[in-house]
Amino acid sequence: MNIEFLSFYAKKFSKLRVDRSRGVAPHKPILLLSVIALIEQGIITTNQIDLSPELIAMFLKLWSCIGSEAHQPDIALPYFHLRGDKFWHHLPNAGYEILVESKVKIRTIAALREAVKCAYFDTPLYELLEIPTSRRSLTDILIHQWFRNKDNQIRELLQIDAFKEYQNRFRESGGSVYTIQDLENQEENVLRDSAFRKVLVSLYDYRCVFCRIKVISDNGQNIVDAAHIKPFAEFRDDRLDNGLSLCKNHHWAFDHGWFGIDDDFKIIIPEHRLVEDEVVGSRPMIDFNQSQILLPSLDKYFPRQDALRWHRERWLMTYSS
Repeated sequence: MNIEFLSFYAKKFSKLRVDRSRGVAPHKPILLLSVIALIEQGIITTNQIDLSPELIAMFLKLWSCIGSEAHQPDIALPYFHLRGDKFWHHLPNAGYEILVESKVKIRTIAALREAVKCAYFDTPLYELLEIPTSRRSLTDILIHQWFRNKDNQIRELLQIDAFKEYQNRFRESGGSVYTIQDLENQEENVLRDSAFRKVLVSLYDYRCVFCRIKVISDNGQNIVDAAHIKPFAEFRDDRLDNGLSLCKNHHWAFDHGWFGIDDDFKIIIPEHRLVEDEVVGSRPMIDFNQSQILLPSLDKYFPRQDALRWHRERWLMTYSS
């Protein structure tokens, strides 16, 4: 451990530049504690800190217990403004280099995700955070400087996989139908969208319901999408029974009405839709006509009949079911 670097960053952590106009705004120390928690849990493994659902969930979890009632728990604020403390930096997406390097404030999660690929620490700081002893020392500084008398509470919170908790609640509730006002919170939107995808594809064993393909990479990414049967943009419905696990090809085909699903969960392919249907090394789409889709193990998660009928009617499928 480099004692000189540890002392330098300990001082940085104890003297964060925070807004004090309505009392101390704790956004920056809570963001840092959130990142440290994800490093501790093995969720962050490189010096690339994405504005991910895992980070947002951890930030909100901590804020709910140690945040300030005088401030809003907006993670976009510290994710952008922490760069003013000179150890936190942004890697711009292509085409946004000038914007990110300028003094223009990027104020929302959506804008940050569009402009910034990731944030990253000074290399010596990240290396310190990879070492358990120096990570604990820097955690101690944050807690004692910014959240005195909450030591045990915070240390327990740092062990929680907050996004996994969120996914479990989402699974138990089965999702919901939202009003426009419900969707104004950007943090909640990111968590809901990601939880819908992760929970839904897990219900189908990470397979496409149409062709059964299953491919999972070494970092846990998989090849299937969580497709809404009735579009979320139109109906604001992310109930799990309004979803299907589909590979990229069959997601596109479903969204464009190339196939539907009847009330017996069998695939319907109108012959006039496919002028040519040739696949190398696999079955052509038409061969799946009248095949039953893959279904979850619990019938409460089966695709909803009214949603499937809506899809058929939207695409003018005039077969009986």
